Amino acid sequence: MDLKNSKVLVIGGAGFIGSYVVSELLKEDISEVVVYDNFARGKKEYLTESLKDPRCKIFPVGGDIRETDILNDAMKGVDYVFCLAAMWLLHCKDYPRTAFEVNIAGTFNVLEACVKNNIKKLVWSSSASVYGDAVEVPMTEAHPFNNKNFYGASKIAGEAMATAFNDRYGLEVIGLRYMNVYGPHQDQTAAYTGVIPIMLNKIDANETPVINGDGSQAYDFIYVEDVARCNVEAMRSAVKHGFYNVGTEVQTSIGQLCDTILRLKKSDLKVTYKPYSADDARAMVQNRIGSKEKAENELGFTYKYSLEEGLLKLIEWRNNNPVK
Repeated sequence: MDLKNSKVLVIGGAGFIGSYVVSELLKEDISEVVVYDNFARGKKEYLTESLKDPRCKIFPVGGDIRETDILNDAMKGVDYVFCLAAMWLLHCKDYPRTAFEVNIAGTFNVLEACVKNNIKKLVWSSSASVYGDAVEVPMTEAHPFNNKNFYGASKIAGEAMATAFNDRYGLEVIGLRYMNVYGPHQDQTAAYTGVIPIMLNKIDANETPVINGDGSQAYDFIYVEDVARCNVEAMRSAVKHGFYNVGTEVQTSIGQLCDTILRLKKSDLKVTYKPYSADDARAMVQNRIGSKEKAENELGFTYKYSLEEGLLKLIEWRNNNPVK
């Protein structure tokens, strides 16, 4: 796809990953980037630098994927769409009805609006949650869907609908299955935040970091700037439809992660281990590392930042933007 002189809509463009997609797009020779966001989780401050570029605008009315008339209006004259809007995993666990309305019905609304407005291509955010626990490592895109939670179920539904829209209407859609994304603009304080901000918050408060279980559970951590770059590579690629892992293929246990953070923070705090609650033990994925081969071969995406490099960038950002 040639992005030159194109108009691009980024749904969820003020969020954690979306704000980085916006800044990555502004490196391209495109005419306009429009941010569509309801600011439930996104923040205008994440777009401060991007909005200095006259090509970047926030859609002035609404920004919710459940509002079909506003969504359709936002897509008028648009060439390409990125959709990163979603309810996050633990939100879905606590509010499954709303998760359905946002992640499933909302995704249908986006797909339908893309067809109505003759969008050339959609890059849509899926998740590694579709896989559940790994049967094999690294997981290829052919790995079975062993998901057991509402969030993963909503992403499986979204992928199925994307395939149906591609088959029925010829809509070009690429779905990206993110592994564990971390970095600046991730919510650092909310109850639903990720494991890395939780550890950093504990250490900065000089409190003992806590690991649930024995720390052997292992994941694939990828820095947010790499994820944003993969989004743009997916749009630029010749691929018309498909689903791709976005990860590093590097296995890091939670114990190793905590040790690395403590070392980078030059902290002598000791880790405390505690048993999982019955609810967490049932739901917790213990092992999830994605193969990077398909994304490398078909999208031309190769990650840039090692875990240590990404963590250092995050720590620097936190130092300049103290957690309140």
